[in-house]
Amino acid sequence: MSVPFIQEREVVRGTATRISPLVRRVVADNPSVFTYHGTGTFIVGHGEVAVIDAGPALERHVEAILDATRGETITHQFITHTHSDHSPAARLLKHATGAEIWAWGPATGGDDGMTPVDESEDHAFAPDHLLRHGDRIAGAGWTIEAVHTPGHASNHMCYALQEEETLFSGDHVMGWSTTVVSPPDGDMAAYLDSLELVLERGDAILRPTHGAAITDPAIFVRALIDHRRMRDRQIIACLDDGIGTIPSMVETLYATTDRRLFPAARRSVLAHIIRLVHQGLIEADGTPDERTRYRLKTASQ
Repeated sequence: MSVPFIQEREVVRGTATRISPLVRRVVADNPSVFTYHGTGTFIVGHGEVAVIDAGPALERHVEAILDATRGETITHQFITHTHSDHSPAARLLKHATGAEIWAWGPATGGDDGMTPVDESEDHAFAPDHLLRHGDRIAGAGWTIEAVHTPGHASNHMCYALQEEETLFSGDHVMGWSTTVVSPPDGDMAAYLDSLELVLERGDAILRPTHGAAITDPAIFVRALIDHRRMRDRQIIACLDDGIGTIPSMVETLYATTDRRLFPAARRSVLAHIIRLVHQGLIEADGTPDERTRYRLKTASQ
């Protein structure tokens, strides 16, 4: 099954757009090959509201959030994870409003010597409250449940809005693109487990931080899982053909992809390979990384 990607043709940046009875969205002016049209900050509720993914530290974006909530009180900030397109503005909003911050925890991504392929880590992030899977926070007319979904990042959290059967899916599930899974903090085994968790939840709608809503989550998430299984098979086929390095695999598997995305593709292939090594299907000449040579593990081994 191919992934039924969803394109969002027109986006209004810098002002709030109502997207459901309880939810407004403000899109930041930070478009890129990784952020699509920009970071979408969600405002949940009326009067006493919650903000989900305050976004990048752009003064104009923070001002847009404040303008959208003028006459209201921001009582909670929820952050899906600590990449710099999601969390830094939370500090600016807290300084302006006093709104405290809820999240899984601080940045956990390390530096493995590779060039970053996604947004950088927000190492200054310090939440006021730590959340764990299943925690619920109630506000004025809204209820948020924390759903821990490691994979893209080990501290990635989705947030379920009980009143609208909606899951704010951060970067875990996006309609416009597959998700970058970049070791060491990105983990393909954890990512696939987290996709299964989302599938089992049965939410009516997913709202990613980047791009349009996903209105048929079951079909979409199953397609993402199938895509990752297909990539496993393609990597094994490359090894069977004697293609034993990640750069060579990427040249083969992503031949029609924008080459600006090749660094991200190499990291995702590495994430798949680490999982396959742990499963005992392939072996590496040393510690798995982008420079290592790989081969299929034979039955006699």
